[in-house]
Amino acid sequence: MASTTGEERVLLGKVLALERRLGFTDGAVLGGLERFVARHVPEAAPLVRGYARRDPAARKDAVDALERWLAGPFPPPWEVPVAGLPGVGKRRAELLAKLGIRTVEDLLTYVPRRLEDRSGLRRIRDLRDGEVALVEGVVRAKSKVKVRRGLELVKVALDDGTGFLFGIWFNQPWVWDGIAEGERYALWGKVQARFGELQIENPVWERAGANEQTGRLVPVYPATEGLSQPVLQGFIRRSLDRYRAALLDVVPEAVRERYGLLPRREALERIHAPRSEEEFELARRSLAFEELFLLQVGVLTRRRPEGGGRALKVDRGLLNRFLGRLPFELTPSQRRAMEAIERDLRSGRPMLRLLQGDVGSGKTVVAAAACVMAASAGAQGAIMAPTEILAEQHFLVLGELLEGLPIRIAHLGGGLGRRERRSLLQAIAAGEVDLVVGTHALIQDDVLFRNLALAVVDEQHRFGVVQRAILEAKGEGTNILVMSATPIPRTVVLTLYGEFSVSVLSETPRSRGRVQTVWLSASRREGVYREVGERLGRGERGYVVFPVIEGSEELDLRAATAGYEELRRRFPGVGVALLHGRMAPEEKRGAMGAFRRGEVQLLVATTVVEVGIDVPDASFLVIEHADRFGLAQLHQLRGRIGRAGQEAVCYALGDPTTDEGRARLAAFRDLGDGFKIAEADLRIRGPGDVLGTEQSGFVSRLKAADLTRDLGLLERAREEALRIVEEGVPEPLLQEAGRRFGAALALLGV
Repeated sequence: MASTTGEERVLLGKVLALERRLGFTDGAVLGGLERFVARHVPEAAPLVRGYARRDPAARKDAVDALERWLAGPFPPPWEVPVAGLPGVGKRRAELLAKLGIRTVEDLLTYVPRRLEDRSGLRRIRDLRDGEVALVEGVVRAKSKVKVRRGLELVKVALDDGTGFLFGIWFNQPWVWDGIAEGERYALWGKVQARFGELQIENPVWERAGANEQTGRLVPVYPATEGLSQPVLQGFIRRSLDRYRAALLDVVPEAVRERYGLLPRREALERIHAPRSEEEFELARRSLAFEELFLLQVGVLTRRRPEGGGRALKVDRGLLNRFLGRLPFELTPSQRRAMEAIERDLRSGRPMLRLLQGDVGSGKTVVAAAACVMAASAGAQGAIMAPTEILAEQHFLVLGELLEGLPIRIAHLGGGLGRRERRSLLQAIAAGEVDLVVGTHALIQDDVLFRNLALAVVDEQHRFGVVQRAILEAKGEGTNILVMSATPIPRTVVLTLYGEFSVSVLSETPRSRGRVQTVWLSASRREGVYREVGERLGRGERGYVVFPVIEGSEELDLRAATAGYEELRRRFPGVGVALLHGRMAPEEKRGAMGAFRRGEVQLLVATTVVEVGIDVPDASFLVIEHADRFGLAQLHQLRGRIGRAGQEAVCYALGDPTTDEGRARLAAFRDLGDGFKIAEADLRIRGPGDVLGTEQSGFVSRLKAADLTRDLGLLERAREEALRIVEEGVPEPLLQEAGRRFGAALALLGV
């Protein structure tokens, strides 16, 4: 087995030969064969379980099996559970599992969180209060005292010839048994001058000269209660010794040399036992590159096949009519996106394109142009939005953009009657509708298309991958255009959307106004609503957004329903409406319609207004309990105002209680660019939280790579993966990419 060293194999072979000569009496080693195997080669322990109780014939079978096991191929580390390692009982196996360590490979790739420099021996007489230091000396005395009920203190006096230092441990009774008077020990920790003596509370300790926990750079791992750093380090060190031969390289040698990276075996040795900070970082980069390289190989080899699509004969005449009727000038990036989409549709390969841009960057117009291209070729298109409000908004906007063109558009909404819905479904199936707009209703079994060629998925992150795939399957060789109004950091695009072609709308149309963002404590709410009253008096319109619909005893939050009643009383002379997700579709449409027409000046809502609400002259927004919203969500809400070029103001009321919450609101106040917002969100929360539930599980598979700082490494890994995919991926590399990331990529729909 790969975990067994050469010496252990030789030793086990000798023991088995002696046991055979002794006639299978279980006398080859003191304590019996089962105990010997469990200690030296635990992976093979199941083969000799109960050996002492077996008869000679059964023992012979066990010895034969062990010899075959020794001669046969060794299982790799990822197939070996940590539960079989020496010293890992049931309880420790459970604790390791809490850290995501279930196999030997998980253990070996468990990357330290940081390094602590525990070198630089100091003399006790030179120590100062507050320093972190390493001292070494002879234990002259030790004592054990119960200082109060249930709390025991162990204290030792260490003498290095220049003075005394006292090590103090609370509720660690094993220290008493482990430290002997008259022996030399090393202690490391923070020095405190207390009660006229120098002390270190709960110091790291070991026998002088051991140099395992002191005297060097020591890796510190994310741990859990009941599993100490020394125990975890010991498991890793022994497994590294045992499994060294199984640590084979997967990154081609030429690629490693090109970027100055370490072989896998050396990288793992150095990351767990670095001789310098630089060596540690080189080891981490080497392992991170390997992960990102395998990930990109997995992404690129799971791209949709080149065939299977169909070339659409786009009618440039109809497309030019559409473009010529637009009441505004397209931005350069909108034009580039449209040209790329047209090339994709004409190519004969199924399009898989991500269209991303900031709030108000004009994604809907690009999507409309794509739908015109599909319709001009005699095919159908579908736009799937995550909410009824957004779907209705798309339907209204597309109706205006496509007015006068021979393109039949329909809205498959939740408010349709049974007869009306049945009639619309028949029209879609007969090809009498060119473009269908809807929500999840589009992927229901009874929705059939005659000739679906283009599926546009808006706000992709709000849908499951399966839902996108169901819509795609309603056509043959369906072209996919995914839109995201939440700008995605480049690291995330390369990681999760690596198989997509990407179009970025980098400019904001000139009609967008400047939005001032003000972060205020909730104690200044009264002043904010005085300003809101002044704005309403001037005829302005705006929003007040709450995090919850109704209040509760568990959450001390102002709620939309109560806020609506309060604001109606406060501003009796203006129209105030309520909008939230639990309202019936016709109630939502009524509230939105009144707000659009100006019959209502103040819309009180939940995050249902985050996307899909387009009332261009809205000029102010109040976000109650802003600390309860995500950064991307806050930016989306802010995008509802200033859409007609007017200056606007966003009031964020919140009193965050955590550093993360304060950083989030500070970034919201200071940053207006959506891509900078996205990068800040990635830094503040980390990739796991930013990417969502499914992607979090995916990110957890990256042990050494850090998506918040390894963008350059990711891009180089992608370049190398592209090169090797074009040349033909060797089967072992393909298998390793599939083993490590196949399940995650399948989960993400890649």
